[in-house]
Amino acid sequence: MKTLAIAGTFDTKGAEFLYVQQCAERLGARTLLIDTGVFADTGTPSPAASSPVPERTGSPTPDISNRDVAAAAGHDIDLIAAAHDRAAATAALSEGMAKLLPRLYAQGRLDGVLSLGGSGGTAIATAGMRELPLGVPKFMVSTMAAGDVARYVGTSDIVMMPSIVDVAGLNKISRTIYRNAVAAVVGMLNADGTAEDHEQDRPLVAATMFGVTTPCVMAAKERLEEAGYEVLVFHATGTGGRTMESLIDSGAFAGVLDLTTTEWCDEVVGGILAAGPDRCTAAGRAGTPQVVSVGALDMVNYGPPDSVPTKFRERNLYRHNPSVTLMRTTPEELREIGTRIAANLNKGGGKTIVLLPLQGVSALDAEGEAFWDQQADAALFTTLRQQLDPTRIEVRELDLHINDENFARIAADTLIRLMRAAD
Repeated sequence: MKTLAIAGTFDTKGAEFLYVQQCAERLGARTLLIDTGVFADTGTPSPAASSPVPERTGSPTPDISNRDVAAAAGHDIDLIAAAHDRAAATAALSEGMAKLLPRLYAQGRLDGVLSLGGSGGTAIATAGMRELPLGVPKFMVSTMAAGDVARYVGTSDIVMMPSIVDVAGLNKISRTIYRNAVAAVVGMLNADGTAEDHEQDRPLVAATMFGVTTPCVMAAKERLEEAGYEVLVFHATGTGGRTMESLIDSGAFAGVLDLTTTEWCDEVVGGILAAGPDRCTAAGRAGTPQVVSVGALDMVNYGPPDSVPTKFRERNLYRHNPSVTLMRTTPEELREIGTRIAANLNKGGGKTIVLLPLQGVSALDAEGEAFWDQQADAALFTTLRQQLDPTRIEVRELDLHINDENFARIAADTLIRLMRAAD
């Protein structure tokens, strides 16, 4: 029997969590109740402690109290409650959940987690969910699920389900939502997968791709798969790069084929698909062999044309589709991008080889295409050659376009050699 952790603010939503517990047990799941409530102390109080708000009638009895959650991060629930500062309390309990949930999972005390909440409850529960391994069922029913949930999900596989009505009592709609949520997460817990899922896993390779580097990456992927590797392709849209870096840090990959580093354009120039300043650092930290290139560094991403900043309206713009406008990077911008990439690659250990496609870095950066600009590309290539550490990073110039089949073959074969040498 699998164990479903049910986490939430029992001080304000006790009846709802009691209902969810009953639904889960009817479906055959064991439950582990974790109270993340702020002001009603469900632990053993110290002699001087008193709860500012009494426990609600009908609330479930937690297996793990809010006192335990706070203590996991070195906080005292009495001091948190006495301060009557909900923002500080939310931050402290979020920190506690981030410590506690992965510890409980490692101890075998939970197989998945479900929570219900508004903005505060969602922040607390998802802080712990994000620290659980990929594949552990994580289900959040939230009033915040209909908007931008990036701050809650991060790079994890949390499922966010809109609560439709506020998590504030049981009614015809909320009971339906909660029953469906429980059924979904219990189904995840009990899913055994197919025979194919249980076959001997092949070593994993991470690869980055954009629409304008697809021919290269797909050809390299095919060659790697022929050599016995499984390739996970990440769309270089900011979230994709961050997710890949997080998984590299976890030790998931035997090698990295980071051919599409385009997110640096948005990071440096101010586009909408930045992956943050730590991009291109995880493989070096983990000592994972990597082949890196400059795919789609010719473009900064914006939304519709009217979303392009006014100062850039006279630049070389390309309407990729009604929702995406691309802007060609300049030599000055590419020198800064090259400097940032070199600085991050120079930090790490492990073997790194950088490939420079001298005939263009994307489908739009080819002779006769909208972003063909050899002067701009040369600024990037020169910066990388000058600033990459030659004692640990090899730079290879290839008189090919990035989408040339020969470039893809060389990139894949180079990574295969690095991975086999590292075994």
